[in-house]
Amino acid sequence: MWLVQVEAQATAQLEDQLQGWGEVILAGDQVLRWEKPWFPGALVGATTLLFALIYYLDPSVLTGLSCAVMLLCLSDYLVPTLAPRVFGSNKWSSEQQQRFHEICGNLVKTQRRVIGWWKRLFALKEEKPKMYFASVISGLVTVAWIGQQVHNLFLTYLIVSFLLLLPGLNQHGVISKYAGMAKREINKLLKQKEKKNE
Repeated sequence: MWLVQVEAQATAQLEDQLQGWGEVILAGDQVLRWEKPWFPGALVGATTLLFALIYYLDPSVLTGLSCAVMLLCLSDYLVPTLAPRVFGSNKWSSEQQQRFHEICGNLVKTQRRVIGWWKRLFALKEEKPKMYFASVISGLVTVAWIGQQVHNLFLTYLIVSFLLLLPGLNQHGVISKYAGMAKREINKLLKQKEKKNE
């Protein structure tokens, strides 16, 4: 009960903070969830164009960081001002308000999950330091090896593309379909192993 109240309070606070971005968030949500069949292609096309531009311009880290922060500052200033003019009236339907509330609730839940994973990692460090050390080192070595084999910008492009496509893949059941297939195959392998052991 207490957790539900805290979550509701955090969701309400986030809704207040993002109120100026409401129209943009709803439009972005429609694109990320692939409400039209051409949205996945548009997402990949826009991401490809952005990364091709970065590759072509080849900015230094400092220049790239400065431009990114500058774009964030400009959008933080301009979006709340221009969004009502671009998207129409400030009046929201109850459906739009409900979807905005769901998005904010999902963001709060995601934040809580990430914090929970982080706390579990540190709990593992306290309870089983050898296991923590082995898993962290092996994970970091694997990431370092992948980073050495694949170009940084291409790897970043793949990660960003996957993260942008993830909500749509989830919405259309692609992830649950393939996760279910993988689960069935693992169960088959485990059953075969048990039969061989008997």
